[in-house]
Amino acid sequence: MLQTVRNAFKVKDIRDRILYTFAMLVIIRLGSQLPVPGIRRDFFAEWFANLSGDAFNFFDAFTGGSFLNMSLFALNITPYITSSIIIQLLTIAIPKLEEMQREGEDGRKKIVAITRYVTVALALIESTAMAVGFGGQGLLQEYNALNVITVIVALTAGSAFLMWIGEQITEHGVGNGISIVLTINIISRIPEDFVSLYEMFVKGKSIAIGALAVVIILAVVLGTTVLVIILNDAERRIPVQYAKKIQGRKMVGGQSTHIPLKVNTAGVIPIIFASSLMQFPLVISQLLGRSGGTSFWGKILNGLNSSNWCKPTEPVYSIGLAVYIVLVIFFAYFYTSITFNPLEVSENMKKQGGFIPGIRPGKPTSEYLTKILNYIIFIGAAGLTIVAVIPIFFNGVFGANVSFGGTSLIIIVGVILETIKQIESQMLVRYYKGFLND
Repeated sequence: MLQTVRNAFKVKDIRDRILYTFAMLVIIRLGSQLPVPGIRRDFFAEWFANLSGDAFNFFDAFTGGSFLNMSLFALNITPYITSSIIIQLLTIAIPKLEEMQREGEDGRKKIVAITRYVTVALALIESTAMAVGFGGQGLLQEYNALNVITVIVALTAGSAFLMWIGEQITEHGVGNGISIVLTINIISRIPEDFVSLYEMFVKGKSIAIGALAVVIILAVVLGTTVLVIILNDAERRIPVQYAKKIQGRKMVGGQSTHIPLKVNTAGVIPIIFASSLMQFPLVISQLLGRSGGTSFWGKILNGLNSSNWCKPTEPVYSIGLAVYIVLVIFFAYFYTSITFNPLEVSENMKKQGGFIPGIRPGKPTSEYLTKILNYIIFIGAAGLTIVAVIPIFFNGVFGANVSFGGTSLIIIVGVILETIKQIESQMLVRYYKGFLND
């Protein structure tokens, strides 16, 4: 990895792309510190600190602390992520969108444009809800129409600007613009989390206990990171043989290849979906000024709150963890089913004269792919669950509440590996061009 980066800096074009990406990331972090005009930041910080549980921690981690600071980038790229997921799901339900997806580059551009419009609409709705809802509780210095409109415009513009930066990084930088923006937000919170862990488990302790705590923390972080790397790179390769056929006077075909089925086929999407679904009632209850308690609905809210899971003193609330695991597995199967169609793959292989050795083309191939896919999806979902549950376990048992949980590590590791591959591919294309020019 380090060798790839060193080699990349030797190439002017790629070096310029890396420096351009770095400049965009600096702008993002500066914008995350600029406050929205007309707000009381102390009020929002106190409101956030008094929340019971971690209903907004997941959101704040994705915004790199911008939400807590109520900066211009408070919404960050979360509207874009939500918009992308919505459009991807609607592609299955709306034939017109499905046609666009199959139109190649032109169709992709149309879908990207629709995603932008939906992103701005979602940002407008979210910023309006925040300006009106929090403004009435004392967030604004003066609760009037002008300040409300100012907050709405600032937050919406900030989210749209970040979306534009992500697209510029994709076009002029190293690629994966939106993913890189999300990753830098998560990484920005890690130093603060390590300081919290130090103050909780090391500061004031004896040398032996402090050293043991440091070793355990590093072992958990490194072990989880290694597991994420294995999970991201693992794949099942299905061998495919193409029959020989005559075209004109030449015999073509006969190649052997494979279909790579990633073990973690759905990526981090199942965890994001499951977490969002579990925390939605908590967010609504917090905005309404209600939280958990001894009532029936209060106990349900406590069970949905991940900060109450794995606590030895309150084991009943860990039922929520069981629901969370079931949701992760369900969304892993659901998302894979809408992004990978075994029947379509089977038909395409049949048209091109391809077949899986020992399996007849057509329906038997589709059934075989479905069987293999169901098997590896479960393994991938189990791996995702383990990665997600490790920080939840330490939070419940030891009170180690940090933002770089399983979801964050999956995103960070996945984006870094993908970015390195992008740089390597750009270097490879340049070497090929140089070879052809010679």
